[in-house]
Amino acid sequence: MLKQILCMGLLAAATSVFAQEKKERVEKANFRVQIFQKSDDTEIKLAEPDPEFANKLPISAVIRDSSKVALEDLPKAMKIDSLWRAELTNSDLFDKMQESIMDQDYEDVVYDELPTDTLKARLERLNARTPFNIEYNPILESVIKSYLKRNKHSMERLMALSTYYFPLFEQELDKYDIPLEIKYLAIVESALNPRAKSRVGATGLWQFMFTTGKMHGLDVSSYVDERMDPVRSTQAAAEYMASLYKVFGDWDLVLASYNSGPGNVSKAIRRSGGATDYWQLRRYLPRETAGYVPAFLATLYLFEYADEHKFQPGNPEVVYFETDTIQVKKLLTFDQITKVTGVEKEMLEFLNPSYKLDIIPFVEDEKYTLRLPRPATGTFVNNEAAIYNFAESQLAETKKELPKYVETEDRIRYRVRNGDYLGKIAARYGVGVSSIKRWNNLRGNNIRVGQYLTIYPRKPVSVASNENTSKPSSSSSQKTYTVRKGDSLWSISKKFPGVTVQNLRAWNDMNSNSLKPGMKLKVSKG
Repeated sequence: MLKQILCMGLLAAATSVFAQEKKERVEKANFRVQIFQKSDDTEIKLAEPDPEFANKLPISAVIRDSSKVALEDLPKAMKIDSLWRAELTNSDLFDKMQESIMDQDYEDVVYDELPTDTLKARLERLNARTPFNIEYNPILESVIKSYLKRNKHSMERLMALSTYYFPLFEQELDKYDIPLEIKYLAIVESALNPRAKSRVGATGLWQFMFTTGKMHGLDVSSYVDERMDPVRSTQAAAEYMASLYKVFGDWDLVLASYNSGPGNVSKAIRRSGGATDYWQLRRYLPRETAGYVPAFLATLYLFEYADEHKFQPGNPEVVYFETDTIQVKKLLTFDQITKVTGVEKEMLEFLNPSYKLDIIPFVEDEKYTLRLPRPATGTFVNNEAAIYNFAESQLAETKKELPKYVETEDRIRYRVRNGDYLGKIAARYGVGVSSIKRWNNLRGNNIRVGQYLTIYPRKPVSVASNENTSKPSSSSSQKTYTVRKGDSLWSISKKFPGVTVQNLRAWNDMNSNSLKPGMKLKVSKG
């Protein structure tokens, strides 16, 4: 009996000591307790643990200490190594592709690994299963062999990038009944660089000029250039090519007109005496376009016969269908997104190339989205409120002044001032002197004070701050606005701070959003 009492006393003492060393608490499981509230010196026993919360990112820990980031549910993002990130953001392929088109000499190229008879047979098979004219031509043979001999490594890199972009392209092209082979056009246009910009200002994967992009709904502002948005620009390109096919009824001529404009193709048809075959029209087309279609057909051949030529492209860590989008509800910077999701900034730039300043703005009535690897998307949505609070507090702490959101005008009417000269005006609006002369039919460089010039700027222009623009200022004296081609209620509302689409509809007794050029709209109350 004494032995039992002694043992019980020792056990109680031991239990008391253990209780002092380790606190213990039993609580009913909930999101806050299960994920955020466990401290280092307390053992929490969950009466009813919920497995749904087991693998969530502890975003509150990130907010308390932004140097600590947990990425337990982002294995694919963690795998992205520096070499692949560099490949995604490498822009030199665009320059190489453009040089190869412009400088191609079309001389015979010796490449014994591809006999002419073999090439003819393969081209015949391609011709049978595509709507393009891929019949053998010595010029095409020269381009194909030149790419194989000199550009094989570049093509392997493009093939690696294509595994990300092609599913997106095919999805959009299919909606418009456009041949899926048109996806290879983006390689010729931009070398799959969404931020590619040509010497004349064509921008993005599909190389839209400013005005053409505007016509197809691709807006440009100080923060965003939708010509660099892979999804929106692909939709616009598909829409544009579908309209070109209605005009020409031939996909080779669609390619030529996409590059040089329908007007140049029409001129070539007239100069050739009415020919509609590309190879007959080729010598009447601009030099760049003359090399453009052969480059497209050569690229198509190399991709379709990549195995036969032993191409060995790398494998990307992220493909298009392993990503998802979130519509942002407040302004976010890429640095903030990186801190709370762990997705590298380089990857954010690759997935979201249309944000020129690595900032996703928030603009009323505009839908800006963030694309992330799919696992990170769930993490973001589950902790959305905390992320926005974190972003706001970060901006408040750093007191960083962000650039003013300014939408780029499609055309302005500039009044020449004292001290102006063409070079100065061109630099101000990011255009060339030759372009200003062409737009205004100027034969020389002389301009006079008070003269009006039409300019299509490439830099953002603040409507309110420029009294010489063709669109009205936002002053209270302005009462009406004349609708022009391409306008929408949303685009008009953005020209007048504080004015919404709902205001315009109410002030003008409108039951729909339809507009016609020449309509007069009230843009202020009264």
